[in-house]
Amino acid sequence: MTDLAIPGVRRIDFTTEDARARMRSRYRAEARFKAYGLIAIGLTTLFILLVLADITYRGIPAFFQYHMVTDVRIDPQEIDPQNTRDPAVLRAGDYTALVRNTLRAMFPEVKDRSGRRQLNGLVSSGAADDLRQRVLADPSLVGQTIEVPLLLSDDSELYYKGAGTRISRKPGRGIASPSGTTGDITIFSSANDFAADLVEVKRDLAKQARDLRTRAEFIRRKAGEVEALRNAAERELAEARASGDATRIRIAETRFTSYRAEAQTLSQRAEDLEAEAAGLQSRFERPATEETIGSSVPSVLVAINGGMVKVTDLGNAAVSGRVLLPLDSASDAAPDTWSIVTFETPEDDRRVNDREVAWLENIRDQGMITSGFNWAFFTSGDSREPELAGIRGALVGSALTLLVTLVVCVPLGVAAAIYLEEFAPKNRFTELIEVNINNLAAVPSIVFGLLGLAIFLNFLGLPRSAPLVGGLVLALLVLPTIVIAARAALKAVPPSIKEAALGVGASHQQAVTHHVLPLAMPGILTGTIIGMAKALGETAPLLMIGMVAFIVEPASSVTDAATVLPVQIYLWSDLPEIAFQAKTAAAIMVLLAFLFLMNGTAIYLRRRFERRW
Repeated sequence: MTDLAIPGVRRIDFTTEDARARMRSRYRAEARFKAYGLIAIGLTTLFILLVLADITYRGIPAFFQYHMVTDVRIDPQEIDPQNTRDPAVLRAGDYTALVRNTLRAMFPEVKDRSGRRQLNGLVSSGAADDLRQRVLADPSLVGQTIEVPLLLSDDSELYYKGAGTRISRKPGRGIASPSGTTGDITIFSSANDFAADLVEVKRDLAKQARDLRTRAEFIRRKAGEVEALRNAAERELAEARASGDATRIRIAETRFTSYRAEAQTLSQRAEDLEAEAAGLQSRFERPATEETIGSSVPSVLVAINGGMVKVTDLGNAAVSGRVLLPLDSASDAAPDTWSIVTFETPEDDRRVNDREVAWLENIRDQGMITSGFNWAFFTSGDSREPELAGIRGALVGSALTLLVTLVVCVPLGVAAAIYLEEFAPKNRFTELIEVNINNLAAVPSIVFGLLGLAIFLNFLGLPRSAPLVGGLVLALLVLPTIVIAARAALKAVPPSIKEAALGVGASHQQAVTHHVLPLAMPGILTGTIIGMAKALGETAPLLMIGMVAFIVEPASSVTDAATVLPVQIYLWSDLPEIAFQAKTAAAIMVLLAFLFLMNGTAIYLRRRFERRW
């Protein structure tokens, strides 16, 4: 008898059109579900790649460092006037003066105090320290002139790395005639070479006028809102005076006076902006007139006869300006032998001004700039100067902190897992412990920081900002993860192995320690490495125990003050200097590299030693 003949059994027909339609609908639903999963995975991968690409793009410049290679005379008068060659005297010498004298010899025309201060700012304060180390290593250099790579400052490095401004160069078509070689001069062109730059300046003035009008309109609206509040306060003041209540009158008068003053201030500010915008617009509407180049518009410079001139007054065929680099001569410059240089970012919006840019370009044109891998990023401690800051102290602090974490949490975690899995009686107390361990694995990390602050610092009095305390806090954080992973690894060992050991006379402890534990060790190691990777990336609990201090020298023991890599990233991200943005991204790259390495090691150990039962 077939199924179709069994009473009560529903007959399913796959041959009708309705049945085929249902099948097609089911397949379409499965295809949509699969597509949604692929789209989710694709979007996740895309976002991860975008984040990694952004971090890499921002961090790569920090791995390269720029130096100015030049001849420096080791003047005995600055570092060893008595010619003692005593290391203590040489160490105390004024090596900064040697660097300053070298820069002044390169640009002897710089006489003013402001210019010399800007000139000294081209190189890092650490350049003198490098020079000191060279002389201490070889005192015979005193009195000689040696070639030395001087470390550039962070602003100079940013300029050479392309973070300063976009520069456009346009060769001159006509004959250029400068009126002098230094000071304020005029340059005439026979081919109206400056007409295009004048048009660009006019356009920039029009853009500024539009921006000012937009701001004035916004302030006008704000003034209208305040005026409405002033009118309401005026009515309230009238009602208060009618009531005769002195306290109410005083409060109403204060509000009315405040709103009236604010409305007047906003109205005056809007009028000033509108007047300024009208002035800029009128300058834009006179296309043939000469324009004054201020610091709020793109800078225009003229490179001619080996010098550089900053344009202050721009016309179609002639410009006037101040000489930044002296010209070799005042003779006429033939076409294509001189050029117009435009710095597209206004001087007000740049870290280096036009004078410093002229010096930097001159130094680069002389072939004195070299770049190389920034080993100091890994060998130096933290510093307030971006070009001198490194992650050595953070790396040492992270290593010591993780060492304490590993020593504390691995024995405790594995022992707790073995006891709970193999020896603990199955009752409500052990069930409560297991539930709490699982809950602790999900507790926010900052809670463990508060616990460490209360117990290790306030109660036990352990040293603040020390790897010892940081390791203990992270051990509390990682311990539940290791216990859970170790228990899972012990459960994965077939019970027959322990039973066989017990069958040949081994005790319960021998069966566990000699047979079960070695077979579970790959899983335990995997969980431990993942837990250590989690601890390496933690910041919040360490901030709570004071590991946010500025640490220059790396710690030599677990009780010395130290910081860790995630906290170092946090500190750098909060600093205003632009160069620290690249340092922050580079430190993130190093941290991610360690995390990938640790997780990759865990995957390798799992695949290498995992056994199929």
